[in-house]
Amino acid sequence: MPRAILTYIRAIEAMNRFIGRFAMYLIFALIGVLLWSSISKVFFNPSLWTLETAQFIMVAYYILGGPYSMQMGSNVRMDLFYGGWTTRTKALIDAFTVLFLMFYLGVLLYGAVSSMAYSLGYFGLEPFAFFGDLIATLFTEDLSAASEKIGYIERSSTAWRPYLWPVKSILCFGVFLMLLQCLAELFRDIGRLRGVEI
Repeated sequence: MPRAILTYIRAIEAMNRFIGRFAMYLIFALIGVLLWSSISKVFFNPSLWTLETAQFIMVAYYILGGPYSMQMGSNVRMDLFYGGWTTRTKALIDAFTVLFLMFYLGVLLYGAVSSMAYSLGYFGLEPFAFFGDLIATLFTEDLSAASEKIGYIERSSTAWRPYLWPVKSILCFGVFLMLLQCLAELFRDIGRLRGVEI
């Protein structure tokens, strides 16, 4: 296996391990929000922010923890035949599954980026071009020029009305991390097909 691929696998796995462990601690934030929600309903006026904050934390918990879960092999798999197959057959099936998952995640990433662009007021058909132009403007001009490219910022329709772009950006980032982890898993499966354990 080439050194560049081994370096890629190690770097992606280290990054996803760090982010995944951080995401695990979000469960404590979620417990705190839900506990406050229960206490405020009994003793104070109910807090408007608790339900959506809990939902946003759960999105971050699941989407940022997904690549780490995949790396650790703790994803759910129906094991009717898989356990009895040879290592080579398992690697072939895993590689096919990862390729299928990468296609799905690519479509999901495009949808997530489109949704995030929509929440920043962009209604066109090329969300990646919109973000490329926005980032280029940030580096070549100033913050006010970049803010002019942003239109109406989408908010939730609830009484609290938080902005939706932060949770959508976490969704984009998490799906991107999952794609990177899938590529690392594909390299690992190709190595197993060649008889090399990585």
